[in-house]
Amino acid sequence: MPADLPAPRFIGSEIYRHSSYGAWHPLRIPRVSTVKDLARALGWLPPSAFVQSPRAKPPALWRFHRPDYIAALQDAERTQLVTAETRARYALGTPSNPVFPEMYRRPATAVGGSLLAGELVARGGVVYSPAGGTHHGMPDRANGFCYLNDPVFAIRSLRDNGATRVAYVDIDAHHPDGVEAAFASDPDTCLVSTHEAGRWPRTGALTDRGAGQVWNLPMPAGSTDDDMAMVLDQLILPVVDDFRPDAIVLQCGADAVAEDPQSRMTLSNNAHWAVVAALRPLAPRMVVLGGGGYNPWSVGRLWTGVWGTLVGAEIPDRLPPAAASVLRALRWIGPQREITPQEHWTETLRDAPRNAPVTELVRDGISALVARRSAWV
Repeated sequence: MPADLPAPRFIGSEIYRHSSYGAWHPLRIPRVSTVKDLARALGWLPPSAFVQSPRAKPPALWRFHRPDYIAALQDAERTQLVTAETRARYALGTPSNPVFPEMYRRPATAVGGSLLAGELVARGGVVYSPAGGTHHGMPDRANGFCYLNDPVFAIRSLRDNGATRVAYVDIDAHHPDGVEAAFASDPDTCLVSTHEAGRWPRTGALTDRGAGQVWNLPMPAGSTDDDMAMVLDQLILPVVDDFRPDAIVLQCGADAVAEDPQSRMTLSNNAHWAVVAALRPLAPRMVVLGGGGYNPWSVGRLWTGVWGTLVGAEIPDRLPPAAASVLRALRWIGPQREITPQEHWTETLRDAPRNAPVTELVRDGISALVARRSAWV
């Protein structure tokens, strides 16, 4: 890649600090604001690297989402109410997709960040938007905490700004059903997903092929760093390299780590950082998004380490006082009690590696996909 690429840029907004899905929703926790505060406390996020996210306007959203759905989403935010008909038709006002004060503005800001990311890397480089990654959103309805699908817009923005072949890699614990629905028939968008087998939305079968460029690997509960290392070396990197993309979008959901309540995967954050580092040289343009992540300490630490990986920072053995204070200030109220953080959640950034023999399900899945890849190439 050219040596004169711009320095990585971080897209964010204060809207994420001041909004929540509600007191008992998994997304009641702070995430993007923690990453921004922690990165600044570590000296990794100078003002020159930070870019304020715009908010996407309805006409931009209509390129993927139906106008009547966008109107219903805006109306629900304005009135803070939904009718039974709206709930049934658009899945708004449900326990997963509740009514809350910023329910249109917050996801529209994430889409704005993804659209801007494609513009910023038009001549190469990398952009990080941890608020992105809402990969379940459908054209006509909310789905799985996702009111809009900003990864779809990231891919389309890259296309609008000169990319012809885009590889989308998703390491969230949940399959990106909305992104696959959008691009499964597009041979110029390679889709690679690792996700927990049997986990909602229960899509992303090993046998899915799309137009030949869809690669899904369901992984068992309890998958560790060793499982992901084999997947990275034998599946993700060869598939992406074979595809020869001129842009990569990585959805780096943090819910596959051991301490997350929304999956039964047991990765450490080292596994995610290894994927980020390994993919970076494979295309001149890269957009890195967030995604799932429901333990405020583990998601904040993981996503801050993603940014550290992108900027080439050294991960400290112990956090300096200013950074540790960001994590100590977090609170996580569970359904029955307040969660007390483990010591390493507030004092370190890097998890201890989580190693175990590679599972047979992972070996068998890789073997099946490698055999398919030989025919694909």
